[in-house]
Amino acid sequence: MDGKTTAPRALAVGLQVLHKGAMHRDRRPGQDGWISTSFSDDWIVGWRIRAGAAGLVVALSALACSRSQADAGVAMAAVPAPQTASGSAEIGKIAPDFALQDLDGRTAHLADFMGKTVVLEWFNPQCPFVRMSHTKGSLKDAAARHMKDGVVWLGIDSAAPGKQGYDVDAIREGATLFGLTHPILRDTSGTVGRAYGATNTPHMFIIDRAGTLVYAGAIDNSPDAEGASPQGGSLVNYVDAALDDLAAGRPVRVSRTKAYGCGVKYGT
Repeated sequence: MDGKTTAPRALAVGLQVLHKGAMHRDRRPGQDGWISTSFSDDWIVGWRIRAGAAGLVVALSALACSRSQADAGVAMAAVPAPQTASGSAEIGKIAPDFALQDLDGRTAHLADFMGKTVVLEWFNPQCPFVRMSHTKGSLKDAAARHMKDGVVWLGIDSAAPGKQGYDVDAIREGATLFGLTHPILRDTSGTVGRAYGATNTPHMFIIDRAGTLVYAGAIDNSPDAEGASPQGGSLVNYVDAALDDLAAGRPVRVSRTKAYGCGVKYGT
């Protein structure tokens, strides 16, 4: 039974008993059937008054407890939701669900995007590879191009407090410099990054409309991030290719590659 139920009941009982105890001083045993013992009036009156007082103490304690719980509930409501991820990422399996807040405190829940193709980009605005890819390489205008086709693009920054890429102002400056308009989500605990196995910035993941993880790896095959030295001599943008496959209703032909770039700045 909670404080909200206990307090009024205890208060009512306590007042009732006190009232009867006081009224009994002017009665004789057996006058109205309320007293049917052979104990003295004074003892019974004293017992009832003590019982009534105890009831009032219980009532006041319950009220205080109820108020404390309500206050605690208000305080708990003000605490941001924990950063969580369910499961671990595996190609061909349902992508781990998560809920993260963007730079303005708005929560993005992956499950809300079911029915849409989603691209996750692990992001660190101070990483040289991220800068190169967003200003000269394959990530330049990539999000804007695909968002026009209905693709959901989410940046995720898993830098821990005190690490490179953690500062909110630096993230905002990077987003402005790179012309980004999509949400950048903060995973400061690293929970979501570890669930997906994100090792580098940038590290790309693509989730199809059914919620299945269909690609994980690098943005392209040019580890300099500029697109100037592609492996094999010809630049291949793996994300563009995977999204083209999905749009055409084909299985993604290249579903996994090795990511390159800076290491994700997880905490210990």
